[in-house]
Amino acid sequence: MSASLNRLVDEMLANAFSACGLPTETARAARSTLPELADLQCNGAMPLAKSLKRNPRELAEQVAEKLRDLPAFKEVSVAGPGFLNLRLSDAFLSECAATQAASPDLGIVQLPADTVVLDYGGPNVAKALHVGHIRALAIGESLRRINAAQGLDAISDIHLGDWGLQMGQLISEIRLRWPDLGPGETPDLTMDDLQRLYPEAAAACKADPARMELARAATAALQAGDPNATAIWQKLRDISLTAQREDIDLLDTHFDLFLGESDVQPLIPDMIADMRAKGVAVENDGALIVDVAIPGDNKPMPPLLLQKKDGAALYATTDLATIVARVRDQDPSRIIYVVDQRQELHFRQVFRAAELAGIAPGVELIHAGFGTVNGADGKPYKTRDGGVAQLKDLLADAIEKARQRLDEVIARRSVDPALDLDTLARQVGIGAVKYADLSSYRLSGYIFDIERMTALEGKTGPYVQYACVRTGSIQAEARLKGFEVGPIAVEAQAERNLVLECTRLPEVVASATRNNAPNEIADHVFTVAQAFSRFYDACPVLKDNTEAERASRLALCGLARAVLEKELWLLGIEVPEKM
Repeated sequence: MSASLNRLVDEMLANAFSACGLPTETARAARSTLPELADLQCNGAMPLAKSLKRNPRELAEQVAEKLRDLPAFKEVSVAGPGFLNLRLSDAFLSECAATQAASPDLGIVQLPADTVVLDYGGPNVAKALHVGHIRALAIGESLRRINAAQGLDAISDIHLGDWGLQMGQLISEIRLRWPDLGPGETPDLTMDDLQRLYPEAAAACKADPARMELARAATAALQAGDPNATAIWQKLRDISLTAQREDIDLLDTHFDLFLGESDVQPLIPDMIADMRAKGVAVENDGALIVDVAIPGDNKPMPPLLLQKKDGAALYATTDLATIVARVRDQDPSRIIYVVDQRQELHFRQVFRAAELAGIAPGVELIHAGFGTVNGADGKPYKTRDGGVAQLKDLLADAIEKARQRLDEVIARRSVDPALDLDTLARQVGIGAVKYADLSSYRLSGYIFDIERMTALEGKTGPYVQYACVRTGSIQAEARLKGFEVGPIAVEAQAERNLVLECTRLPEVVASATRNNAPNEIADHVFTVAQAFSRFYDACPVLKDNTEAERASRLALCGLARAVLEKELWLLGIEVPEKM
């Protein structure tokens, strides 16, 4: 038996429906809304009865008779107008749990070999990562792992903003402030210097047309390959990425590619020429546009501006060229953009333009948008002085708060003196931030509340981390006492509930992949943690039981540990050794 519990039950339902001469499309089981009556329920007889003009309860009874003959079910009953209530047998649950525990991927379905590119992060040169980057990095990294868990080649790209007029503004500002720089020389700058220089340069250009002309000239020189402008640009890029990688590494985020807008600039001329030749890009008052409106649009769809009157490219131009590069270099079946939902219109325009131009035939382009991180007032999060909060400061605050929580626990009970509290505070603090973000529905915003997200109780990262650590502690104690793991024999209700939750993992991962929804993983891992806590309270594991019960329950602890650990990994959350 290799299929997951749900798939096996669905197959049995389909066979029973078919044996009754019924279509099988609605032969699907779901968790029962009344667990005291059944483990699973199937409502498939009711829509069939309506289409076949038959009594739904009679149809359900016919199916129930077929199912009652199967050893997988302890009880099959019909309720109400035609609900099928399914109580699984202890032996079937035990077998499903043992199969999942023995599977190296815990039953997660492996999809056919394919490639998906994930675009997330999107930092800009000369700017530190800020509160707005939390969601892109957390969601993007989780989606990378979720896709990889299903056997896909998930390639992540940070897509650095490192081109355009802002580079010219900075280069010209540096030349004005360091006029004695020799050919190819660059000043010794830090990220703090860049964060001060960029807004000052932008403000100066806005206020003085002559200053703006210097910036445009520097931009043109860079784009023409001027070695002196290129040397400064490279220095700015390196400084920015070095600083940004510290936050990226702290969040345990992985990127396969650190490409930027600059990397696709050579592709733009040929791409534009091709779009002109196809009649996709047309001139409008000196500029180049793409008409992306289609019949049926429920609101006006403005044309995509591909090239300005002066020949300058825009974000949309670069995004289209990036699609060209990804199709050429990675040959993906999907490209997922994890970018703020406020950019929805931009991506709709770009995706339509790509389709019209035939840039990515057969490639699914997806904008996995997300809502904002908000303050207590429900508005986008700001610092106390109204500025944009830097990511490193928010993470430092979370780690500090986690350390305070741990100190409170230490004051109440003895702690292993070998415990590395600094490492633990980092794991708990970062885990708290990521779980709070990922447990929120992607398209919704959420309130950044360090007090709530670092709590050790409730639906929080620390609570789930602790549940996982506790399973490991039980296993470690059992090894010290020489207790062995044995065959799983599900009997008690708390054991049944734990197995039912653990065996849902393959369906949850598959759904999260389809919907680009890490919150489904976050919801489920909390449910598993709760089920384990109730199991631990109701079913003694290491004492007051028979040797067979102990061996079985140790195996269930191992299964719970594996599922919790896998789902926390899918969320990009570390599991501490001790807690």
